[in-house]
Amino acid sequence: MSAAGTAPGRRSRWQLGLLLGPPMAWLVVVYLGSLAALFVTSLWTADEFGGTISRTWTLDNFRDLFTLEVYRTITVRTILVAVAVTVIDAVVALPVALFMAKVASPRAQRLLVIAVLTPLWASYLVKAYAWRGMFSNGGPVDWLLAPLGLDTPGYGLTATVITLAYLWLPYMILPMYAGLERLPGSLLEASADLGATGWTTLRRVVLPVLFPAAVAGSIFTFSLTLGDYIAVKIVGGANQMLGNVVYDSFLTGNNMPFAAAVSTIPVVIMLAYLTGVRRTGALENL
Repeated sequence: MSAAGTAPGRRSRWQLGLLLGPPMAWLVVVYLGSLAALFVTSLWTADEFGGTISRTWTLDNFRDLFTLEVYRTITVRTILVAVAVTVIDAVVALPVALFMAKVASPRAQRLLVIAVLTPLWASYLVKAYAWRGMFSNGGPVDWLLAPLGLDTPGYGLTATVITLAYLWLPYMILPMYAGLERLPGSLLEASADLGATGWTTLRRVVLPVLFPAAVAGSIFTFSLTLGDYIAVKIVGGANQMLGNVVYDSFLTGNNMPFAAAVSTIPVVIMLAYLTGVRRTGALENL
């Protein structure tokens, strides 16, 4: 009886292994293998003139990253831009997600979800160039700020932050909406019955439930900003970020090992970020 009872369980485990084995193996080979190749390449050097790669182990690329001030400045700038984009998206997404989840009717919820997803259907380049036109001299932003006596920010760091915040906003709204949708309305009613103000309810009831969803959204906005270089190139002007250094080192400078070394910085930053948010317990509550 025992052997017969364990046979179906053993067979189901084999079936599960056959089902998940190939995609998991492919993930390990493609993802972890590419990261390993990236790190190995960063330990090589390239000839300054011909770009010929010398497969000699060295830490010169990382030494340049840590000793040259220009790369330290670019790294700090990239992190600050990623933080700014994440904070802006969180602030904008909170009232939108709260309205979608707790105020809008079911029909309106479906329409709002479609409205949030619609920008993702448009081309990334079209949206980036649209914002370039928005910030150009004589553009809509310049037209709106002129009566206030203000000048358009033009191409630069401000335009970069605004453009990236717009591009990644849906990735913050949707996790927040999903988290708030799981919040029972009875908790909000109980908070109101106990005499809590709207701000108290938001701080003690809504935000603790929303925190894991906000962390999930921040992983997208933070990581996507760290690696972006196209929108930065289009609207950022001379404001370089790590993605631009990788692009220029690989294509313009023909220095693949140094580009690989620069690419390890966002990877290390995201690993540290994921480790930090995991210790908060946010990921376990998703």
